[in-house]
Amino acid sequence: MTSQQKITDSPIDFAEEIIEDVKNSKEDGVLKCVQCGMCTSTCPAARHSDYNPRDIIERVLDGDETILEDENIWNCFYCYTCHSVCPVGNSVCEVNQILKQFAITNGIGYDKLYEYMGFADSYFTAAIGAIPEIFFEDIDRDVPGWWDFRQNLDEIRSELELDPPLMPSKEVIDEVSKILTITGFKDKIDKIRESQEEEHEECS
Repeated sequence: MTSQQKITDSPIDFAEEIIEDVKNSKEDGVLKCVQCGMCTSTCPAARHSDYNPRDIIERVLDGDETILEDENIWNCFYCYTCHSVCPVGNSVCEVNQILKQFAITNGIGYDKLYEYMGFADSYFTAAIGAIPEIFFEDIDRDVPGWWDFRQNLDEIRSELELDPPLMPSKEVIDEVSKILTITGFKDKIDKIRESQEEEHEECS
């Protein structure tokens, strides 16, 4: 479990961890936040959920590491609207990505990632992205005719005189798989899958 860091401790340490992360491109923008609320007022996730970009930064500046356990951090769309409107050069979107990574490193949020394992498997086995089957039904509901289009894609491409999709060679696939293994990606997705499958077995 994470603990809430108080202002009497060193709350700035948490913010500095985020600033120093490789994903952060806005230098010390986090420390410049004046809580104006521009990010929240333009955020589509805030409009449709309890996600609140301004609250995210406030809790980071307070050193509140319990934010890693807050389910709302998983509602960010990564649209970068907050990134583009912040008057002091902050990017809650990037901060949120870093918070998610911190959470994952601490074994938090595996249930949020499990349904995306199809993406990870595709990168590892084919060196390309592919839509996981778990999303097919939702996509077909939201985009009428999508399933028929997908089923007849080869025929459609032929009618349009398009070449077949380029697929990575075995050499490329082997190289990507090696990189994903060396960098710990494979180990991480294995842990996520194992933890969730064990949890599902316990519930059944």
